[in-house]
Amino acid sequence: MSQATAEHGVLLTDAAATKVKSLLEQEGRDDLRLRIAVQPGGCSGLIYQLYFDERDLDGDAVRDFEGVEVVVDKMSVPYLDGATIDFADTIERQGFTIDNPQAAGSCACGESFH
Repeated sequence: MSQATAEHGVLLTDAAATKVKSLLEQEGRDDLRLRIAVQPGGCSGLIYQLYFDERDLDGDAVRDFEGVEVVVDKMSVPYLDGATIDFADTIERQGFTIDNPQAAGSCACGESFH
């Protein structure tokens, strides 16, 4: 593994960290980390990608949240500074949510932003 020295400004709530740990235990793998990235797409121009990844990419920024590593690629770091990843498990909503102060606006479906 390469040495990642940069740290990003993404926050992971306790609820999200607990859910990630649970999912990783179900997978039975200890080499996966949670990666969040911003990619071109969607009706507002940019979409989030949130997935498990074992790769170390050049320039990755890494931050540890009680044993859960969150990784952001170097191109996505400025778009995600100050973003919070949470997990909701209610009647209205279930899943991971991203609250991003860098997003100037989003589409009606909430899947993309600019």
